Amino acid sequence: MDMGNQHPSISRLQEIQKEVKSIEQQVIGFSGLSDDKNYKKLERILTKQLFEIDSVDTEGKGDIQQARKRAAQETERLLKELEQNANHPHRIEIQNIFKEAQALVKEKIVPFYSGGNCADTCQNRGKISLRKARYHTLTKICAVQEIIEDCVKKQPSLPLSEDAHPSVAKINSVMCEVNKARGTLIALLMGVNNNETCRHLSCVLSGLIADLDALDVCGRTEIRNYRREVVEDINQLLKYLDLEEEADTTHAFDLGQNRSILKIEKVLKRMREIKNELLQAQNPAELYLSSKTELQGLIGQLDEVSLEKNPCIREARRRAVIEVQTLITYIDLKEALEKRKSFASEEHPSHKAVWNILGNLSEIQGEVLSFDGNRTDKNYIRLEELLTKQLLALDAVDPQGEEKCKAARKQAVKLAQNILSYLDLKSDEWEY
Repeated sequence: MDMGNQHPSISRLQEIQKEVKSIEQQVIGFSGLSDDKNYKKLERILTKQLFEIDSVDTEGKGDIQQARKRAAQETERLLKELEQNANHPHRIEIQNIFKEAQALVKEKIVPFYSGGNCADTCQNRGKISLRKARYHTLTKICAVQEIIEDCVKKQPSLPLSEDAHPSVAKINSVMCEVNKARGTLIALLMGVNNNETCRHLSCVLSGLIADLDALDVCGRTEIRNYRREVVEDINQLLKYLDLEEEADTTHAFDLGQNRSILKIEKVLKRMREIKNELLQAQNPAELYLSSKTELQGLIGQLDEVSLEKNPCIREARRRAVIEVQTLITYIDLKEALEKRKSFASEEHPSHKAVWNILGNLSEIQGEVLSFDGNRTDKNYIRLEELLTKQLLALDAVDPQGEEKCKAARKQAVKLAQNILSYLDLKSDEWEY
């Protein structure tokens, strides 16, 4: 259609759709609740646009009616998305966890300083709004936990006598202010202090550092060290004041962009490459030694990953370690089965039965390593049944008093249980 001859009603509908589109990302990324100011603002804008769409005169023309219908549907979709984000069951659960922590802080922490469940369990199903809300809650709770732990672990120096030097009186005064600021910060993070802001507290703490820097300690080592301790305490508190702004940036609430997570993902990528090479190789025995050596190196890399006091990163690393260790166990069992073939010596029937079951477990473990599905998949149910049968078969083995057979059966049972647990881990749909 020639834009110059476009019907005014169509033009108006396009303008409305453009306005609606401009706030779409705000709606998708909304992580608050229905009583938040931003929720009411977005709801008001979208409702107004619906009224605007409804007021467009179609003049009975089919193309205008269709255009108005599409514009209304898109606006209603965003309104529904906004409502779902604010009232999602997991979002409510996150808020309840935060309220519990908030009540604890209000009851136990704030009174102490005025005188002087984990959100990670919430699965987020990939929704940006829920990842954002979970990150807000996790970082605040973890920050408060870290502040309290630092107070318990680090015993600050006792205030020096003011007779030692005139500067000591000022340092002692600042230390008292820092202690009060610590309580204020906890109250701010947990939303139980409406009389203070992060910006103002940051200015106050920065001012205290400036006061300490201006002090003349006259080369007195003990006073300089005392001042340095107080400055370190202030800097430690300052780093928590950017949590609100940080949580609004994608790299923060989306752990898929976190440096520690990226390092874990890099390890997992290499582990999967090694796994595929082993499972697809015509003669995998040739790869056992080199693969196992590299996998041990990957375990070392995972040990170096910074957890950043974040339960999500801790869980991601734990799962990655299990993934790598499971593949190492698979190689160990394959090697043991290969070596056994070269020994044709007589063995106890019970011991032989255990080895036969271990051979079955090795084949099943190879399938579990390749499994990529959830617990409703037929293949999951089949693998679970196969592993259960092997456990029953091991239970039926009579060691007849043979200690060697008892130990072998015990190890085989443990292996079968570990494979079952690994299958569960691969299928529980956990995400960052």
